[in-house]
Amino acid sequence: MSGKEIIFPHRGSFMLQDCEKPPLGDCEVRGRTLATLVSPGTELAWAEGDEFPVRPGYAAVFEVEECGKDVKDIETGERLFCMGPHRSFQQVDRRFTLPVPDGLADETAVVARLIGVSMTTLMTTKARPGDRVIISGAGPVGYLAAHIFKLSGYEVSVVEPDAVRRAQIETSGVASTFADMPVDDPKISGKVALVVDCSGHEKAVLGGCRVARQHGEVVLIGVPWKRHTELYAHDILHAVFNNFVLLRSGWEWEYPLLGKGFKWAELLEGYNNSPHSIFTGFAKALKWLSEDRIPLSGLMRKLSPADPAAVYGALLERRISEPFLVFEWPTS
Repeated sequence: MSGKEIIFPHRGSFMLQDCEKPPLGDCEVRGRTLATLVSPGTELAWAEGDEFPVRPGYAAVFEVEECGKDVKDIETGERLFCMGPHRSFQQVDRRFTLPVPDGLADETAVVARLIGVSMTTLMTTKARPGDRVIISGAGPVGYLAAHIFKLSGYEVSVVEPDAVRRAQIETSGVASTFADMPVDDPKISGKVALVVDCSGHEKAVLGGCRVARQHGEVVLIGVPWKRHTELYAHDILHAVFNNFVLLRSGWEWEYPLLGKGFKWAELLEGYNNSPHSIFTGFAKALKWLSEDRIPLSGLMRKLSPADPAAVYGALLERRISEPFLVFEWPTS
């Protein structure tokens, strides 16, 4: 049996090619892909990397067609969410899937994956509801971060130099926005409990360290793919030291994929007893999306996977303004 997958065979090259379906494992489920999510920043960085081939993809929704012999709680025809590649079929251990809520569109459900990027910071921050939070960068991850912190009761502002993105976040219901970090605004500077940097820009990180309150946090979620300025590390060190800032990684995998309690029979497999996990975060995200609590209207573009070069070329040339891009996979 064969399928189709998007592949980056070498730098700057994008193809749709045939791929084989491997044997189905006892604990696996497999089915046809309905939608896959594009993560533009990450995937374009992979395309300019040094290791090839790359089989990109961030998240998928698929319809179950086959179940391994040990899978007893999933039926064929169910729609499942997973962290899957841009491929016409998904095959994954059933532990790493979640049911898609009834009524939730496939192209919306895959957005849960990007919500998960900042969900870990929401679960680990010392800031509490009612505190002021600044999200730096209103790309896909920053847009979603602003809304999940707003949903959770924080006073959210967004810093975004791009006028189009700033207008998108304002239209979505986040009224407090700035083109640059408000370091000279006495109503904000020194009063921010948490800065979530989704830009990967060193100037934004420095500004975040300057507006944070004493013992406030600056969390680095955005990947610093390249150097943007001539700033010295001393500038950031000075702000951290004198403002007593906690500057830390926003590593999304700080929590385990799944919580695992203690069982004598599984002792050698380990346990973590974590009340939170990556997949509990995804479950929350799917619930919020199904309740239409995160506005996505007008911000999504659905694409065909038939010509990946055209899609990624448009992204490279910044000809796509919507922050959320989804491949819709054909039914045959």
